[in-house]
Amino acid sequence: MLQDLVGKTALVTGAGKKTGIGYAIAEKLASLGTQVILTDLGNIPQEKSEVETGSQDEMETLAQGLAGQYHVQTMAVAVDVTNTESIQAMVADIKTRFKNVDILCNNAGASFGVPNTVQFYEEGAWLKTIDVNLHGVFRVSRAVLPLMIGRQASIINTASRAGKVPPLFNGAYAVAKAGLIMLTKVMAKELAGANVRVNAICPGQIRTDLEKWRFELEARFFGSTVEEREQEMCKTIPLGRIGSPEEVANLVAFLASEASSYMTGQAINITGGQLMEV
Repeated sequence: MLQDLVGKTALVTGAGKKTGIGYAIAEKLASLGTQVILTDLGNIPQEKSEVETGSQDEMETLAQGLAGQYHVQTMAVAVDVTNTESIQAMVADIKTRFKNVDILCNNAGASFGVPNTVQFYEEGAWLKTIDVNLHGVFRVSRAVLPLMIGRQASIINTASRAGKVPPLFNGAYAVAKAGLIMLTKVMAKELAGANVRVNAICPGQIRTDLEKWRFELEARFFGSTVEEREQEMCKTIPLGRIGSPEEVANLVAFLASEASSYMTGQAINITGGQLMEV
């Protein structure tokens, strides 16, 4: 299944932590015979976010592990998606190893200044959140597209359920992800003639470090336990459980492959039924 992914090259941003969606995507694609480029901030200085990114050493270890386990070529590159020069340097590094990129997974994301309401949100934190989650996808896509144009290529953007249903006290993230869904549609229409399909995924509650932080925050706010907060959340999910990064990665692999060859411009929910609207 998905045999067309064998020998292709995928770039996955935000893939520096083994517990994250980005790494799960990279591992799934590698298991299907895809060459994988893992990117994250690495050792690039960063502002404090709610979830730490992986170090360069950690990212290198993950890349080497995938190469050894699945017998594919891998690469680990540090990049700051808010910095055009950093992105250009990443592309230059990639071109020393790979001629083309067939799959781009814009997965890097972060929240700053939360929890907060719009009324009290610090302006710099608001703008930084939107810059990473929305403008970063624009910058990376624009820089990588010359390596994709003319091929049967696929771009998958990691949006969020938050881009369709706003969460409390995390407004900048929700606004950014809503913008990312529209950016996905714009890119899909503009790039269709170049054989580049563009889709977005909208995960709900997925068992990552960010989700763990959310439950810890809610537990402090409500004076309960993390386990109790998770149980309350699961009551809102028809399938009755938190999803896994691997389940998200399965969807990404489908969207990356020719199995989804007639799909572009879509923002697909993966929420256990928590969100059923388009």
